Amino acid sequence: MCGILAVLGCSDDSQAKRVRVLELSRRLKHRGPDWSGLYQHGDNYLAHQRLAIIDPASGDQPLFNEDQTVVVTVNGEIYNHEELRKRLTAAGHKFRTGSDCDVIAHLYEEHGEDFVDMLDGMFSFVLLDTRNNTYIAARDAIGITSLYIGWGLDGSVWISSELKGLNDDCEHFEVFPPGHLYSSKTGGFKRWYNPLWFAETIPSTPYDPLVLRRAFENAVIKRLMTDVPFGVLLSGGLDSSLVASITARYLAGTKAAKQWGAQLHSFCVGLEGSPDLKAAREVADYLGTVHHEFHFTVQDGIDAIEDVIYHIETYDVTTIRASTPMFLMSRKIKSLGVKMVISGEGSDEIFGGYLYFHKAPNKEEFHQETCRKIKALHQYDCLRANKSTSAWGLEARVPFLDKEFINVAMSIDPEAKMINMDQKRIEKWILRRAFDDEEHPYLPKHILYRQKEQFSDGVGYSWIDGLKAHAELHVTDKMMLHAEHIFPHNTPVTKEAYYYRMIFERFFPQNSAKLTVPGGASIACSTAKAIEWDASWSNNLDPSGRAALGVHNAAYKKNMGPVGQVKLGPNIIDNVPRMMDISASELVIQG
Repeated sequence: MCGILAVLGCSDDSQAKRVRVLELSRRLKHRGPDWSGLYQHGDNYLAHQRLAIIDPASGDQPLFNEDQTVVVTVNGEIYNHEELRKRLTAAGHKFRTGSDCDVIAHLYEEHGEDFVDMLDGMFSFVLLDTRNNTYIAARDAIGITSLYIGWGLDGSVWISSELKGLNDDCEHFEVFPPGHLYSSKTGGFKRWYNPLWFAETIPSTPYDPLVLRRAFENAVIKRLMTDVPFGVLLSGGLDSSLVASITARYLAGTKAAKQWGAQLHSFCVGLEGSPDLKAAREVADYLGTVHHEFHFTVQDGIDAIEDVIYHIETYDVTTIRASTPMFLMSRKIKSLGVKMVISGEGSDEIFGGYLYFHKAPNKEEFHQETCRKIKALHQYDCLRANKSTSAWGLEARVPFLDKEFINVAMSIDPEAKMINMDQKRIEKWILRRAFDDEEHPYLPKHILYRQKEQFSDGVGYSWIDGLKAHAELHVTDKMMLHAEHIFPHNTPVTKEAYYYRMIFERFFPQNSAKLTVPGGASIACSTAKAIEWDASWSNNLDPSGRAALGVHNAAYKKNMGPVGQVKLGPNIIDNVPRMMDISASELVIQG
């Protein structure tokens, strides 16, 4: 992941303004530690912090068309860039670099603003046309890459990969909506991503396991495009295990394998004895990956909370719980020389994998909830995966959120996705069935049919319990009594939420900042609407999967509720050595 910052139409072309833009761009350097670039045209500034994944030698940004009248700063990966490059070359275009993002300026020359849907990938970009001093900005379909937009009192428009690039200089700022394009010609947004599922109408395509399997294999294979060392995040759950299995199966013969070796590296993080560590180790042994296992303690995680909130830029409880171990793991992964990982985010939203989907009353409600969850991904799991890794200059790719795969999966009659324990159809049954191959198995059966664990649970149940205990020490009952007056928007209802909110507002005190974070009640990561599926849930609101009473194998006890917790004491220290790294072998990159 790279970091982009654009300041457009600021009515100030002075050296002092250029210095200020450079200063703000440096706040994003963690996202792109490999190179920095700044282009100025009058009172328009396009800055870039580069993480070099494709064409590290010559792909520095900003990027240009042939005569340098069209300028682009991009964060992302364009997986179909070779196909687009051939088409554009045939039309007479000449390219300056081998960067996958080099096609954007040329597509604009050919098609004007109506080219964004041609891009297959994850991206955020700003394009400046110096011929008429107009610009456009766009964000990928689901919001895998983070992006914000702001407005200054001087009439300027600001675009930044993270809040910290613009929050101090804008009068108002907000999340740049996924699947949208902003044009200076209209001064507003228009949606470029308009799939059939977005209208939430109930699809009727019969379930075909082989069609689903091939669509996901294609999604993983296209993400093997890299000129740098990479690996897979492996929690031992269904989603990450399938990603690892397909990657291991198809890696040999790819350009990446020729450059870096055909043996896949996998990475897992957890507390000592956590469910994920055990399952991931078993999957890694089965697939023959070089496995790297990182241990952290509850205290390690608590010590990192402030850094996590600064980088993740949210006060959402679920996101912070899950981001912290991912943040710690990403630092370790980057220290091994790896710059890109493939991850399993998005599957639970598409297939109804969260445990509360067990209570969906019918296929219509089931499908509409999956649509709501996908639309909100940019505020939760995409934000976590993008910013937890980017904090350390690591890129995360998410094949479940491939546009074509989503189209296939969301066109299936949702009756096939419904959970029916009488028929032994657990959550994500259609995905499990698609990869249940007796002749050429992808995974061991018990892994293929392992119950869903949310990442913040799977790293070790005492992690969440420890966070709650820590918040108890720092937030008093008296503070909670006045919470609605101190935080009238998205008022925290637990001490853990209050604790995170205090930290967030210290870093981002502006009113606009608090409005970028979603709110509302949730049970086991549900939307507020889905709480209506079970009357008992309204008394047990907690985003942990264990709050799904009667569903999770390690659910909270009914008389305990989400606030009941293990009393870990004021020092909250496990007896595990701090951030241990247990690897099958040291990372060896084959030349």
